[in-house]
Amino acid sequence: MPDPLEEQARRLQEACLSRGLTVATAESCTGGLVAHLITEVPGSSGYFRGGVVAYSDEVKASLLGVPGEALSKHGAVSAQVAVAMAEGARARLAADLAASVTGVAGPDGGSDAKPVGLVYVAVAGGEAPVVQRFAWPHDREGNKRASAEAALRLLLEAAEGRR
Repeated sequence: MPDPLEEQARRLQEACLSRGLTVATAESCTGGLVAHLITEVPGSSGYFRGGVVAYSDEVKASLLGVPGEALSKHGAVSAQVAVAMAEGARARLAADLAASVTGVAGPDGGSDAKPVGLVYVAVAGGEAPVVQRFAWPHDREGNKRASAEAALRLLLEAAEGRR
Protein backbone atom coordinates (compact mmCIF):
# COMPACT_ATOMS: atom_id res chain seq x y z
CA MET A 1 0.00 0.00 0.00
CA PRO A 2 1.46 3.39 -0.92
CA ASP A 3 2.45 5.79 1.85
CA PRO A 4 -0.27 8.49 2.08
CA LEU A 5 2.42 11.12 2.62
CA GLU A 6 4.14 10.10 -0.61
CA GLU A 7 0.79 10.34 -2.37
CA GLN A 8 0.42 13.85 -1.00
CA ALA A 9 3.93 14.66 -2.27
CA ARG A 10 2.92 13.31 -5.68
CA ARG A 11 -0.09 15.66 -5.73
CA LEU A 12 2.19 18.56 -4.76
CA GLN A 13 4.54 17.69 -7.60
CA GLU A 14 1.71 17.59 -10.14
CA ALA A 15 0.40 20.97 -8.96
CA CYS A 16 3.83 22.60 -9.03
CA LEU A 17 4.89 21.21 -12.39
CA SER A 18 1.61 22.17 -14.02
CA ARG A 19 1.94 25.75 -12.71
CA GLY A 20 5.70 26.12 -13.15
CA LEU A 21 6.33 26.58 -9.42
CA THR A 22 9.46 25.71 -7.46
CA VAL A 23 9.61 24.62 -3.81
CA ALA A 24 12.17 24.68 -0.99
CA THR A 25 12.05 23.48 2.61
CA ALA A 26 13.48 24.55 5.97
CA GLU A 27 13.09 21.91 8.65
CA SER A 28 13.98 21.57 12.27
CA CYS A 29 12.07 18.91 14.22
CA THR A 30 11.21 16.88 11.09
CA GLY A 31 14.91 16.50 10.30
CA GLY A 32 14.46 16.57 6.52
CA LEU A 33 11.38 14.34 6.35
CA VAL A 34 9.44 16.79 4.16
CA ALA A 35 12.32 16.98 1.67
CA HIS A 36 12.65 13.20 1.81
CA LEU A 37 8.98 12.70 0.96
CA ILE A 38 9.17 15.20 -1.90
CA THR A 39 12.22 13.48 -3.38
CA GLU A 40 10.68 10.01 -3.08
CA VAL A 41 8.54 10.95 -6.09
CA PRO A 42 10.39 10.47 -9.42
CA GLY A 43 10.66 13.76 -11.28
CA SER A 44 10.89 15.93 -8.16
CA SER A 45 14.00 17.60 -9.58
CA GLY A 46 11.63 19.40 -11.96
CA TYR A 47 10.39 21.64 -9.15
CA PHE A 48 12.20 20.96 -5.84
CA ARG A 49 15.09 23.40 -5.30
CA GLY A 50 16.42 21.94 -2.05
CA GLY A 51 16.12 22.08 1.69
CA VAL A 52 17.91 23.06 4.85
CA VAL A 53 17.78 21.05 8.06
CA ALA A 54 18.31 23.79 10.62
CA TYR A 55 18.26 22.05 13.97
CA SER A 56 20.24 24.63 15.94
CA ASP A 57 19.46 28.30 16.41
CA GLU A 58 22.87 29.16 14.95
CA VAL A 59 22.01 27.38 11.69
CA LYS A 60 18.57 28.97 11.61
CA ALA A 61 20.26 32.37 11.85
CA SER A 62 23.28 31.81 9.61
CA LEU A 63 21.79 29.73 6.79
CA LEU A 64 18.18 30.92 6.81
CA GLY A 65 18.60 34.48 8.07
CA VAL A 66 16.26 34.07 11.04
CA PRO A 67 16.70 37.27 13.07
CA GLY A 68 18.41 36.78 16.42
CA GLU A 69 15.73 38.97 17.99
CA ALA A 70 12.98 36.56 16.87
CA LEU A 71 14.90 33.63 18.35
CA SER A 72 15.62 35.36 21.67
CA LYS A 73 12.20 36.97 22.07
CA HIS A 74 9.93 34.14 20.87
CA GLY A 75 12.15 31.03 20.86
CA ALA A 76 12.86 28.59 18.06
CA VAL A 77 9.44 27.01 18.48
CA SER A 78 7.27 29.95 17.49
CA ALA A 79 5.16 31.30 14.66
CA GLN A 80 7.64 34.14 14.14
CA VAL A 81 10.59 31.79 13.67
CA ALA A 82 8.59 29.43 11.44
CA VAL A 83 7.72 32.32 9.12
CA ALA A 84 11.31 33.61 9.11
CA MET A 85 12.60 30.11 8.29
CA ALA A 86 10.19 29.75 5.35
CA GLU A 87 10.99 33.22 4.04
CA GLY A 88 14.71 32.56 4.41
CA ALA A 89 14.53 29.25 2.54
CA ARG A 90 12.45 30.84 -0.21
CA ALA A 91 14.94 33.68 -0.68
CA ARG A 92 18.17 31.69 -0.31
CA LEU A 93 17.07 28.78 -2.49
CA ALA A 94 15.30 31.00 -5.05
CA ALA A 95 11.99 29.16 -4.82
CA ASP A 96 8.44 30.29 -5.49
CA LEU A 97 7.18 28.54 -2.35
CA ALA A 98 8.93 27.38 0.81
CA ALA A 99 7.69 25.45 3.82
CA SER A 100 9.21 25.39 7.27
CA VAL A 101 8.65 23.19 10.31
CA THR A 102 9.83 23.96 13.84
CA GLY A 103 8.67 22.30 17.03
CA VAL A 104 9.20 19.75 19.77
CA ALA A 105 8.95 16.21 18.38
CA GLY A 106 9.65 14.51 21.72
CA PRO A 107 9.90 12.49 23.75
CA ASP A 108 12.03 15.06 25.60
CA GLY A 109 12.63 18.76 25.22
CA GLY A 110 9.18 20.03 26.08
CA SER A 111 8.19 22.52 28.76
CA ASP A 112 4.95 23.82 30.24
CA ALA A 113 4.98 26.69 27.76
CA LYS A 114 6.12 24.57 24.80
CA PRO A 115 5.12 20.94 25.37
CA VAL A 116 6.12 17.91 23.33
CA GLY A 117 4.02 17.90 20.17
CA LEU A 118 3.91 21.69 19.76
CA VAL A 119 4.80 22.48 16.15
CA TYR A 120 4.57 25.49 13.86
CA VAL A 121 4.41 25.02 10.10
CA ALA A 122 4.73 27.98 7.74
CA VAL A 123 4.63 28.50 3.98
CA ALA A 124 6.08 31.57 2.29
CA GLY A 125 5.18 32.58 -1.24
CA GLY A 126 2.18 34.23 -2.73
CA GLU A 127 0.65 37.25 -1.06
CA ALA A 128 1.57 36.65 2.58
CA PRO A 129 3.13 33.87 4.64
CA VAL A 130 0.78 31.37 6.27
CA VAL A 131 1.61 29.81 9.62
CA GLN A 132 -0.31 27.22 11.60
CA ARG A 133 0.16 25.96 15.15
CA PHE A 134 -0.34 22.30 15.99
CA ALA A 135 -0.35 20.34 19.25
CA TRP A 136 0.20 16.74 18.16
CA PRO A 137 -0.56 13.95 20.66
CA HIS A 138 1.73 11.33 19.10
CA ASP A 139 5.13 9.81 19.84
CA ARG A 140 8.22 11.25 18.14
CA GLU A 141 7.67 9.48 14.82
CA GLY A 142 3.98 10.34 14.80
CA ASN A 143 4.67 14.00 15.57
CA LYS A 144 7.22 14.16 12.75
CA ARG A 145 4.88 12.51 10.25
CA ALA A 146 1.92 14.71 11.25
CA SER A 147 4.11 17.79 10.88
CA ALA A 148 5.37 16.67 7.46
CA GLU A 149 1.78 16.05 6.35
CA ALA A 150 0.81 19.55 7.45
CA ALA A 151 3.74 21.07 5.54
CA LEU A 152 2.88 19.15 2.37
CA ARG A 153 -0.80 20.12 2.71
CA LEU A 154 -0.01 23.81 3.16
CA LEU A 155 2.39 23.72 0.20
CA LEU A 156 -0.27 22.05 -1.95
CA GLU A 157 -2.86 24.64 -0.92
CA ALA A 158 -0.43 27.42 -1.83
CA ALA A 159 0.48 25.79 -5.15
CA GLU A 160 -3.19 25.43 -6.04
CA GLY A 161 -3.91 29.04 -5.06
CA ARG A 162 -6.13 28.09 -2.15
CA ARG A 163 -4.05 30.13 0.32
